[in-house]
Amino acid sequence: MNKPYFEILRAGVNTTIQDKGRNHLYHVGIAVSGAIDQRNYTLSNRLVENQLDEPVVEFAYQGPLLKLKNGKINFAISGDILFKIIRKNLEIEEGECYKSYFLDEEDQIDIISTKNSTYGYLAVNGGFDLEKTWGSYSINTKAIIGPNDGKKYSLNDKIFIKKIDFKNPINKKINYDYSADNTIRIIKGTNFDYFSKDAIDKFFNEDFLITNLVDRMGIRLKGPKLENIKNTNIKSEGLVRGVIQVPADGNPIIMLSDHGTVGGYPKIGVVIVADLDLVGQLTPGTKINFKEVSLEEAQNIFKAYTEDTNRYLNECN
Repeated sequence: MNKPYFEILRAGVNTTIQDKGRNHLYHVGIAVSGAIDQRNYTLSNRLVENQLDEPVVEFAYQGPLLKLKNGKINFAISGDILFKIIRKNLEIEEGECYKSYFLDEEDQIDIISTKNSTYGYLAVNGGFDLEKTWGSYSINTKAIIGPNDGKKYSLNDKIFIKKIDFKNPINKKINYDYSADNTIRIIKGTNFDYFSKDAIDKFFNEDFLITNLVDRMGIRLKGPKLENIKNTNIKSEGLVRGVIQVPADGNPIIMLSDHGTVGGYPKIGVVIVADLDLVGQLTPGTKINFKEVSLEEAQNIFKAYTEDTNRYLNECN
């Protein structure tokens, strides 16, 4: 019997495959990539009884319109997403996030848009039939690495699904609280002393606007100019996800999953790991502010965030 697959009837804005990312390749200039929102990625897999590291479809803003061919599946969508299920008899069901659904052959999933977030995740029971590139299924479109020749999906492309012994529809749900906080917690960056006292005061006490210049590489902010009192360019140094660089124009840039592995702009801070999922979901036009925490505080916050994620995983029933 032929493999089941999704036929893409509308590609959406930025539809890719993502997982936990590819590690240990910074030394050859390859970023980790992986899902922007790791918590929602994990929860989508839990809802369809997958291993938590199965690859999923990540989409941004407007998602894809998908038609199922050659089989039956269970699927779930996580995030703050507006979507519908169009049955083959043209009956339409309003979709609910954090809930598993059954999909029959020729049924469609219409992921209309994200709402108060940027990214959403689609997981199917059994996972997608893909090959790893350097230990990961993640697509990095900047480096042209991963499934689909390292490109985002386009109209008429196919996403193949692993053939499984379908038995019964999965019926699981998570009561997820999708509230967001506009205060982003950071620890000091390696070039914190490059900035004037006035710049530091502005950084921690004034708001910054998320501009339209947002993608999987990073987020450009606009706000009070952060004065550099030493040098606006430095010798290129290694970067990590969440680092905040400040170029010569004084407006910060937050690095995300597909960031470059080295950079020559001074680094004023680094977003703590527990806030990275939140940062990646912030939409253009949102105002944010920064708060400094100690390394010990960041570790404790991460522990609490992990415990909270595990609570959602354990409550899935």
